[in-house]
Amino acid sequence: MTVPAAPWVPAEDEVASSRIVRFASWLTARGVVELADVTDYAELQAWSARCPGDFWQAVADFFEVDFDGRAEVALGKRQMPGAQWFPGATLNFAQHLLRHGDDQRDAVIVVGEGGGRASITFGELRAQVASVAARLLELGVEPGDRVVGYLPNCIEGVVAFAASAAVGACWSQTALDYSSRAAADRLAQLAPKVLFAGGGYAFKGEVRDRRQEVEDLRALLPGLAHTVAVPTNGLSIDVGDDVSAWSDALAVVGEPGTTAVAFDHPLWVLFTSGTTGPPKGIVHGHGGALLEQLVSPGFHLDLDEDDVFFWYTSPNWMMWNAQVCGLLHGATIVLYDGSPTSPSTDALWRVAADLGVTVFGTSPGYLQASARSGVEPARDLDLPALRIIGVTGSVLPASSNVWVREHVGTDVQVGSMSGGTDIVGVFVASAPTTPVYDGEISAAALGVALEAWDDDGQRVPAGTSGEMVITEPMPSMPLYFWNDPDGSAYRDAYFSTYPGTWRQGDSITVTERGTVVIHGRSDSTLNRNGIRMGSAEIYEAVESLPEVEDSLVVGVERADGGYWMPMFVVLAAGTGHPDEVVARMRTEIARRTSPRHVPDEIVIVPALPHTKTGKKLEVPVKRILQGGDPDRVSSAGAVDDPEALQWLIRFAQDRRSVEKASR
Repeated sequence: MTVPAAPWVPAEDEVASSRIVRFASWLTARGVVELADVTDYAELQAWSARCPGDFWQAVADFFEVDFDGRAEVALGKRQMPGAQWFPGATLNFAQHLLRHGDDQRDAVIVVGEGGGRASITFGELRAQVASVAARLLELGVEPGDRVVGYLPNCIEGVVAFAASAAVGACWSQTALDYSSRAAADRLAQLAPKVLFAGGGYAFKGEVRDRRQEVEDLRALLPGLAHTVAVPTNGLSIDVGDDVSAWSDALAVVGEPGTTAVAFDHPLWVLFTSGTTGPPKGIVHGHGGALLEQLVSPGFHLDLDEDDVFFWYTSPNWMMWNAQVCGLLHGATIVLYDGSPTSPSTDALWRVAADLGVTVFGTSPGYLQASARSGVEPARDLDLPALRIIGVTGSVLPASSNVWVREHVGTDVQVGSMSGGTDIVGVFVASAPTTPVYDGEISAAALGVALEAWDDDGQRVPAGTSGEMVITEPMPSMPLYFWNDPDGSAYRDAYFSTYPGTWRQGDSITVTERGTVVIHGRSDSTLNRNGIRMGSAEIYEAVESLPEVEDSLVVGVERADGGYWMPMFVVLAAGTGHPDEVVARMRTEIARRTSPRHVPDEIVIVPALPHTKTGKKLEVPVKRILQGGDPDRVSSAGAVDDPEALQWLIRFAQDRRSVEKASR
């Protein structure tokens, strides 16, 4: 069989000079593994997946991880869950985050919608982290205590996180666009000792005042001892007995230094979407997060001190953490505060051009919006430094690869990747040594033993779709879930389907050439532009309205790479005009959660089906809307209202007919 040529292949000189090839050569020279061809990604990846202990030990040695106390072995127990990584080792994540970069070079740049900028050098970053860490110690923060943020995308958030890590505290945050209640649903679980809180955030040309939301959140956080008021977008809460100013923290004289903690000491807590109840807190450790973030950007993005790293993200998303981890490699990182299409669709491209961005991260949705709006980056902007566009958050359609080649540049790699909050890293990705095939992700990531399985736990043949599974442990897998003392929620989330094997919840196909096609989530989690959201929060908001009797929201990955999030609503008898009720629903969802949670479309329906036990039929309805056979994805005998299910089936069929006719 003739294998078609890849539309994009790396240049030979770029392959030879890449860090991943230097690593492969280093492995061979050290006798760690004998590689026949140091430029053959597949050979390196296969070894890394087959020998996880040897691979991750080599990563630690190659990047010169500074262990305060070393472990005798990299992988103690080779099992899932319960793998023991670097038992007995001690280190600190913040020490590694701050050890690179010339004092005078920019470490962090934040850009606002209007083009305004603020920046901080590596020298200033180190000094500010030392001061804020000293302030946290003054406030009685000890290793293991929780420090949280309610902030927009800002330099202060980076400093506060690094300072928390430096003293061994555990960090978590939500963005200011979350309501106080939605933020408390997450942060209150942690009973934080200190809160860093902003005053306002920018979105679509407007500064949103969140000072009252901050006060409301403070009242909802049990045991909160102190708040640090951070001025953001010209707004800040008032200083008082238990509230001090950010400037006061910076005025504290702090000595550079970090607290050595265990490899598996909690670093941060990231939250699941809250689909089936309160959001679950995923706890990651200092060592596991460090090793993953040395590999993900260091090898797959070839990130180093010469790079300017810009990924459009939100503090609510794990990509914020990944963006900040660019500092581990001495890169300058760029934060954006605002809407990605304000004041115009080319806003992010202009940031990339103005700052000489070399690695630009975005979503399929933004690339599609750029194409629809007629944005012409190559023609209208100066982007000579740009070498790779990282893309994640949803399925990337083949048309976006074509658009990048035609409208951005033929020498720019499209680095499609997929990972998640679960590991704060990647399962599948490109690399400087891999070709790119349109509509496909180049390969399994280094250190990832990835397979596609059927329902019986058997590996499916190449070219056949199946469940994405990971068969060997990774150091960045969660330590545990917060408030899950017996580990039952953790095991149920990843290991209940295939005991001893990690199930990610994505439907994938591994092709004969080793590339990966992701078809979308195989569960019902909403995942809009890479930001996972909880349907439970949307239900709580909309069903609080007396006019709403029932509702169902789903996220539908479209074949063209788009994402459609409709909500179906049953109105109570005697309500007002439907258009007015729909407007109130949109307002209430945005007020109680965030604007990101507002559905794309609200459809009034006569009734909604449920399981016999009263559960919402999110997964079957999602699959019906995607074009699945109703008889295979749902059973009329298993629902409480078969006619309501038939209504949704007819709706899906009619919608597909209309869309087909409009093409």
